[in-house]
Amino acid sequence: MSGLLALLDDVAGIAKIAAASVDDVAGQAAKAGAKAAGAVIDDAAVTPKYVHGFAPARELPIVGKIALGSIRNKLLILLPAALLLSAFAPWLITPLLMLGGAYLCFEGAEKVWHLFFPHEPYADGHVEGGGDPQHLEAEKIAGAVKTDFILSAEIMTIALAALPPEQPVWMEAMALALVGIGITVVVYGGVALIVKADDVGLWLARVGRLSVTRALGRGIVSFMPLFMKALMVVGTAAMIWVGGSIVLHGLAETLWHAPYDWIHHQAEAVAHAVPQSLSGFMGWATTAFLDGIFGLAFGLLLIPLVAKVIDPVIMSFSGKGKAGH
Repeated sequence: MSGLLALLDDVAGIAKIAAASVDDVAGQAAKAGAKAAGAVIDDAAVTPKYVHGFAPARELPIVGKIALGSIRNKLLILLPAALLLSAFAPWLITPLLMLGGAYLCFEGAEKVWHLFFPHEPYADGHVEGGGDPQHLEAEKIAGAVKTDFILSAEIMTIALAALPPEQPVWMEAMALALVGIGITVVVYGGVALIVKADDVGLWLARVGRLSVTRALGRGIVSFMPLFMKALMVVGTAAMIWVGGSIVLHGLAETLWHAPYDWIHHQAEAVAHAVPQSLSGFMGWATTAFLDGIFGLAFGLLLIPLVAKVIDPVIMSFSGKGKAGH
């Protein structure tokens, strides 16, 4: 009997350790996912364009197929690659993270640049509204999954860098898997709500029995274009801020720590100059603002490099238009 009690006590102890490990993994995944906010918002802002022009009945199936492609990207390709990187070449994490940050800076700065200097859209290989609808849908999904791969690579690299070092590989894998699945559900669940919100508004406006319901439907229809514009603005700002922060942290860890130190000192000065109740927020806001200024400047410098060097090289090998678009 005493042996059975000892065994049960051991099992209970193991269960407690396992529960604590699961809590640790969940906490690590939440923190790592939060670090990837810029790429997540950009993903949510970019994806709705891929269902534009299709019948309402096809919108959710298209979003679902893109979400499945995103899960495959994260779990079958990027997760194993991240674990191999962590195990055999951890020194590559910071450079890859900086590369992803530079991409975010470039994408955000390019959107700002084209806001002031509009341009003709890059050709994407087909004419809207022409050709076989099934083939066009397959092309759209394939293009969205390719774009998702780039954004997912950024998300998984950011998440990997945010995880504590020297932990068991299974905890690292579980945390990255939770980040990948959780972010995919949040992003594409949000995209599904966004693309169907105007249909819901139209339905309420047409069949609502109460004037309040019909007014709500009309309000949703009127609000969604403004919401999409606001989402694009927030997504662009988040890309520039997060990208600038990543590059600055990478520079401080590798080559040049002066910009990071200067921003840190400015944030401390602002925090000390305001009431204590506001010091934390103002310190963070100052850091985010200066990180964003750096990210915008760095991204603007990358635009001619991409246009004059990187794009022509890619076009010479693939015969296609602008990379990543």
